[in-house]
Formats: sequence, C-alpha cells, structure tokens
Amino acid sequence: MQTPPPGAASHGLVLIVEDERHIADVQRLYLTREGFGVHVESDGAAGLAAARRMHPVAIVLDIGLPGLDGITFCRTLRDAGDWTPILLVTARGEETDRILGLELGADDYLVKPFSPRELVARVRTVLRRASVPRTEPVLRIGGLTLDPAAHTVLRDGEPVELTATEFGLLAHLVRNPGRVFTRDQLLAQVWGYPGYRDTRMVDVFVSQLRAKLGGASPLRTVRGVGYSAVAPGANGPGANGPRP
Repeated sequence: MQTPPPGAASHGLVLIVEDERHIADVQRLYLTREGFGVHVESDGAAGLAAARRMHPVAIVLDIGLPGLDGITFCRTLRDAGDWTPILLVTARGEETDRILGLELGADDYLVKPFSPRELVARVRTVLRRASVPRTEPVLRIGGLTLDPAAHTVLRDGEPVELTATEFGLLAHLVRNPGRVFTRDQLLAQVWGYPGYRDTRMVDVFVSQLRAKLGGASPLRTVRGVGYSAVAPGANGPGANGPRP
C-alpha cells in the first residue's frame, strides 16, 4: 500500500491494479504529484477487494493480471452495480480484450507503452465526464429522460445503468437532436481527444448504448458520416437504421 503525503489527495483516491511494479510506481508518482491519493494492488482479487472497501474515484486497471484478470474484475464490479470510472491498461496485442472491456463497462483505455502524463490526463478526463453538473435542465427524447444533475437515465420510467462515458456520449447527442457528428468530432467533444486515431471506440460505445436502451434508443447512423440522436419513429437526416 502507498500512502500519499498529507494534503496530497485533494482530487480523491485512485486505485491502481497493476502487477508490474515499476509501471505501478511511475503511475503512482505522477498521479500523486497531481494531487491524487493512490492505492496500489498487484493482483485482481486484492484490487477488487480494495475497490469495494476504499470506494476510489477512479480505477486504473491492467487487463493482464494474475489470478483474477482485468476483464473479470470489470465484469464483477459492473454486475454489482459499481460504476466507478475504469481506465483499462492493455498490451498492444490485446485488442479483443480491450474491446470486450469497453463493452463490459470500462470508460477508456491506454495501450502500453504510454506516457505517464497521458495517464494523468486520461484520469482527469474520465473524472470530468463523471462529474455532476448542477444547473443543466432535464433532457428528454422519445421515451428517454436524462437528468445531468443526477447523472441518471430513465427509459419509460425505468432506470438504465450507464457508465460515465456512455452517459456523456448519449447526453451530448441528445443535447443536439438531429445534428450529425463525425466520430472524430465525438472523440474531441465527448472524450476530449482531438486527433485520436482509434475511432472504433466510438462505435463500441454506440453499440453498448443501443443494447442498453433497446427500442428507446435515439441513436442513428448516418452512413459515411457519423451519428445523431433522433426520437424513435422520427426520420432523422440520413438515418439508415440502428446498426453502427
């Protein structure tokens, strides 16, 4: 366990679950410098117990952990209704696991090797997406009601559990009904990653939202362009069906 110096944890506690000690030490150093408290675990089972016990503001989770791997960790946490933002850390050859992790509810990922400064920036970004605005009015489209202040979504009056990133993407599109956004625009405006090369991440999150929202999903694909939000039953510009 690493304990930050007094006053260092002004931005909350980040849980790092990483079995390579030198990588965990660098992550801890940079996050602590930026005002985060940090707790490190080196295997999945201990990390999951720490997440349940310590309630961190975010989790930096390696996929290739001994014992309980990162995919099972993520699934177990989400199945228990814990929606703490998760930033996956993966090796270059783990694309399938990376996509599966996003589908199971991870908020973002980094591919090794990466800059520790980028790690800090990504943690800040997922926390920004999870922050609660206090003044934005309730949003409605079709059978959906989005409350940005409470960070909740109702589908025909029933709650739908979304990650911070899923909520941020849905809210961004619903705030601009009928407007078509390219994947690059969504990465810049929702994720905060202008010029990011992996636009497939947008498709994964759109697919996840459609699966969770079912027939109430307002998300439409505009072939060759991107995505928009259109009330179910309405004809959005260029909409061509429910698949990405």
